Amino acid sequence: MQFNRFPLRSVSAVASLLFVASTAWAVNPFTVRDIRIEGLQRVEPGTVFVSLPVRVGDVYDDEKGTSAIRTLFGLGLFKDVRIEVNGDVLVIVVEERPTVADVDFVGTKEFDKDVLKKALRDVGLSDGRPFDKAQLDRAEQELKRQYINRSLYAAEVVTTVTPIERNRVNLTFTVVEGAPAKISEIRIVGNKVFDESKLRGLFDLDTGGWLSWYTKSDRYSRAKLNADIETLRSYYLTRGYLEFKVDSTQVAILPNKTDIAITINITEGERFIVSGVKLDGNFLGKDDEFKSLVTIRPGEAYNADEVAKTTKAFTDYFGNFGFAFARVEARPEIDRVNNRVALVLQAEPSRRAYVRKINVAGNNRTRDVVVRREFRQFEASWYDGDKIKLSRDRVDRLGYFKDVGIETQEVPGSPDQVDLTLNVVEKPTGSLSLGAGFSSGDGLGLSFGLSQQNAFGSGNSLGVQINTSKINRAIVFNTTDPYFTADGVSRTIDVYHRTSSPYQDQSYYQLQTSGGSLRFGIPFTESDTVYFGAGLEQTTIVPGTLLPTSYQEYANQFGLTSMAVPLTVGWSRDKRDSALAPNSGRYQRANAEWSPAGDARYLRATYQYQEFIPLNKQFTAAFNGEIGWGTAVGDRPYPVFKNFYGGGLGSVRGFEQGSLGPLDETGTVVGGTRKINLNAELLTPFPGAGNDRSLRMYAFWDVGSVAGDDRGLASNVNASSLRSSVGVGISWISPVGPLRLAFAKPIKKFEGDKIQTMQFQIGTSF
Repeated sequence: MQFNRFPLRSVSAVASLLFVASTAWAVNPFTVRDIRIEGLQRVEPGTVFVSLPVRVGDVYDDEKGTSAIRTLFGLGLFKDVRIEVNGDVLVIVVEERPTVADVDFVGTKEFDKDVLKKALRDVGLSDGRPFDKAQLDRAEQELKRQYINRSLYAAEVVTTVTPIERNRVNLTFTVVEGAPAKISEIRIVGNKVFDESKLRGLFDLDTGGWLSWYTKSDRYSRAKLNADIETLRSYYLTRGYLEFKVDSTQVAILPNKTDIAITINITEGERFIVSGVKLDGNFLGKDDEFKSLVTIRPGEAYNADEVAKTTKAFTDYFGNFGFAFARVEARPEIDRVNNRVALVLQAEPSRRAYVRKINVAGNNRTRDVVVRREFRQFEASWYDGDKIKLSRDRVDRLGYFKDVGIETQEVPGSPDQVDLTLNVVEKPTGSLSLGAGFSSGDGLGLSFGLSQQNAFGSGNSLGVQINTSKINRAIVFNTTDPYFTADGVSRTIDVYHRTSSPYQDQSYYQLQTSGGSLRFGIPFTESDTVYFGAGLEQTTIVPGTLLPTSYQEYANQFGLTSMAVPLTVGWSRDKRDSALAPNSGRYQRANAEWSPAGDARYLRATYQYQEFIPLNKQFTAAFNGEIGWGTAVGDRPYPVFKNFYGGGLGSVRGFEQGSLGPLDETGTVVGGTRKINLNAELLTPFPGAGNDRSLRMYAFWDVGSVAGDDRGLASNVNASSLRSSVGVGISWISPVGPLRLAFAKPIKKFEGDKIQTMQFQIGTSF
């Protein structure tokens, strides 16, 4: 048999194809008896055989050879491919690309290495993948892009490729990050009506301040700049400048790559006054009802916010009647001679629709049922805009998600049907609370709390609170099932044990309270919930030094240990915009506790009211009021261990926690049956933090008192018994919860009051 070998040469992908296509290397077609593969190390032979366009028994020719080489190079696994012919045997000779064994980074401080590795995986470079010089170039560009997003324009990347055994390579990216590029100048050109400094004050971006290390407000970001430009546009459009426009925006990076200059060119235009508003189109015969939704006022300056608010109100109102595709447009008719504008509200309700299907997306941890049970819009029901908005708000108020949005999609082929998709972005639902207070007498007291609002994605909450203070020790476990019944009745179980003592020295007397309770919450409206519950509680007076006379008298008459069967009823209404950092809204709660049986029989009630009023973009006024009242039931006196106490965070700041109230003959605070707290705060972003509301400072004025006991001493709270304080503080939404730090100065105090000028707590709202 004659032996012939026709090498096609080791060449690059493009060159190989050109050579194979050349007739100079043509082979006579033949039937393939066998196919062999040479040069494989890690790639499975099956991968090559599956990719080949020729099989044993096929007729091989130059066209199939070209196709085979093209296909094998396309796999990205080989840096060289040859086809040789040995008689009627086809020999595929390959040279594999090196495999990436490890990717490492040197000099990276701005990013965690795992973040950069993920970015490189997105461009196809990671451990275990074939090494490609083109991918390496893309990887370097991706790393630079990551640093540019952090305003590190001077970052340099040098890659080292180190070959190792078994045809593998290690990749090391050495990064010189350089200094971050900071905004050195912001210019607004073309303004005539408003001062440039006033307009720059609207921006979140600035040229830096002493707190810029925290806010990073001097770090350039295209997204932030676009948001600031929209803020500027809104500022003009809400003040009558209908034809305001941003002509251009220039962002110049200076040669040192660490300074950025921003120039925004604007045209203000003329200020227009609204001359009239009229309706045009189909308003379902409810013109008067739609007119009542118009907030645009003739005679006032054009206000884009009011126009948008009105058109949205129209669209939402159409939605209440099932018109999911209603179109409302505000068409301005401009009179430039007199600087007047008439607005025509054009409406077309389109067609009525009903909801075919509701989808939930983004809840990787939270179960579908937890989200769906908050919906008030149902599948196979008419589209109702109010119910859809209420559904979205109820899901948002769960507190499990950073962002909640609803999308409406038309159903192809069914013009009268829509699908709703609720998109959520989950957030951590665990919270940690810490508290501390300093005083010359008691030193440092600490408290700790850990809770999970959405345990295992079930919507149930679990919590534990521990207080390690030497004078107030406690351990509390609680759990809440918000949907104990399908109708939304919640169930809460509490188990607790508390020990309190007036001083650090354990030889002083103590109060030990142990018990448990079961409580149900019934939603009567979307914002009102009524609570009912019952419990069993045991309180023991442990005698010791300085036992108050009132405690001793109670123990002599009824014993050191008392049992109570408290029955509770409560009500709450929460209309705040946020539970963590409210800026607007109102919160109310009332609770009554009645023990009709057992050794301790009493009636105890509390009421709290909070109001948050946004004064402008930067300032918020907050008010809090709380009262408490207790009385005996039957022929027994009010149990002294159920007294109210005041002072500290959540009460009158500047006074030691729980130190306000009537004194025993021994000088010990024993609390009282009447309590009042009044708090006023003015909150503003921290100086240097721009408009960042996660870090704010506040000034406060607190007033409060505790009075009354069963012996008739100071039976009512009056002006003469009130304590008050003023001060400043810092509020920070920290990674472990909201932190409040207060520096207080009492302005009305009495001899013997325990003063505590600095107090802080993590996990409290007022």
